[in-house]
Amino acid sequence: MESYLLDWVNLLLRWVHVITAIAWVGSSFYFVFLDSSLTAPESEQLRRDGATGELWAVHGGGFYHPVKYAVQPPQLPRHLHWFYWESYSTWLSGIALFAMSYLWQAGTYLIDKSKMDWSQGAAVAVALSFLVVFWLLYDLICRVLGPRRNGEAWIGLAVLVLISAASWLACQWFAGRAAFLLVGGMIATAMSANVFFWIIPGQRTVVADIKAGRPVDPIHGIRGKQRSVHNTYFTLPVLFAMLSNHYSFTWNHPQNWLVLILMMFAGAAIRQFFVLRHGYKLGRNKHPLPYALVGVAVLIGVIAWLKPAPQAGATMPASATPVSFAQVQPVLAQRCVMCHGEQVQMKNVRVDTPEAAARNAQAIYQQVVVTKLMPMNNSTGITDEERALIGQWFLAGARVE
Repeated sequence: MESYLLDWVNLLLRWVHVITAIAWVGSSFYFVFLDSSLTAPESEQLRRDGATGELWAVHGGGFYHPVKYAVQPPQLPRHLHWFYWESYSTWLSGIALFAMSYLWQAGTYLIDKSKMDWSQGAAVAVALSFLVVFWLLYDLICRVLGPRRNGEAWIGLAVLVLISAASWLACQWFAGRAAFLLVGGMIATAMSANVFFWIIPGQRTVVADIKAGRPVDPIHGIRGKQRSVHNTYFTLPVLFAMLSNHYSFTWNHPQNWLVLILMMFAGAAIRQFFVLRHGYKLGRNKHPLPYALVGVAVLIGVIAWLKPAPQAGATMPASATPVSFAQVQPVLAQRCVMCHGEQVQMKNVRVDTPEAAARNAQAIYQQVVVTKLMPMNNSTGITDEERALIGQWFLAGARVE
């Protein structure tokens, strides 16, 4: 019953997380598009009021005319919409999911004893430190390098190095699946922290100054835009890291840290194409196609690199000795039954009886022999010979008599 309820909590949290993430990413992408597509106001009145850009758009049967005031509007409207709950809700639901699935069950999902044999408390503390330390270092990079000449280029290079180092460390210290999610959560934390510590406080200061009749410092708008732009480049790398846990060929690879870095770099390069594409249409910059080509080339390179070696078809060689269930049962009892037995049935899968093993033979073969996802992080120490034995049993027909 407890496992059933936890599954429901997990499902509902994932549902909320995906919904809020769609809202956050959607609004982020829209405002990047809007800011890149603005043209100088044609109306003399708008220019006198301090408008710096406008856009005409059609959608859903209606025409829209957003106008931007880079510093302040002539007067504040009665109702002013703020964009921050999309970010906060996404982060809160995401950290709750990570805590429930990986921190609460750190011994199963977070720790890989073949990499680091540490206590659950130590593993959880180090994992959480990734979120905090990355934000502090990233924020320091923005503060120090931002005011310099070509500051954004230097920030991009420094952040790339920082993310690469964090990816390598995470993959050396934690189970591959957890490491990918941790790096994604680390970057997502910085994205939400940008909203919480810089974008929204700056906007509140501007609104307060306007209401009080004080001069508005344009630095708040400059800083807010800087962090918003950073967030849009972070988006595709984070989405890849979050989706990767369904595809073991990425995080199970011996050089999984390099796979993660390359895929995130490809995502950022492709996002750069879409960001600059709007400006290109207005003649503000060169065609950004090279960024997309670089991103796609990296993707193709990773796909070719991870291509599995050719193997014989999934049939048992004629010369191989058929394996009986009696030979396989001790392996299942030692390596699998603690999580898939009478008392505990993770994912509603049992392997403790001949009938149950035969019913789940396909899943056993796929998870234990083909993808090697189970046992989770090989926590029970199953050997390659034992995996091969299970494979022979399955290919021989998975008979239990």
